[in-house]
Amino acid sequence: MKKFSKTETEKQIKDFFADIEGKTAKEVRKIKKLAMSQNVPLKELRKKFCKKCFTPFGNSKIRIKSGMKITTCKNCGYISRWKIKKDI
Repeated sequence: MKKFSKTETEKQIKDFFADIEGKTAKEVRKIKKLAMSQNVPLKELRKKFCKKCFTPFGNSKIRIKSGMKITTCKNCGYISRWKIKKDI
């Protein structure tokens, strides 16, 4: 595999997540591994795919309840919970 600089890696990750709907779990796993190898944090992009099976959240069940965003994966049924930031 070709070595990338950190800026090239960040650009590649940004381009990948711009159109995540048509991606497979294998491609998501590969891009996450690339980010980890270059120490590039995914930050908010982590919320775009399932933590367990790596499938993109395209048509998933999303609920908002008491300051939490609860996303249920349609593929494996895993429930991801994220705190919602409150801007005042």
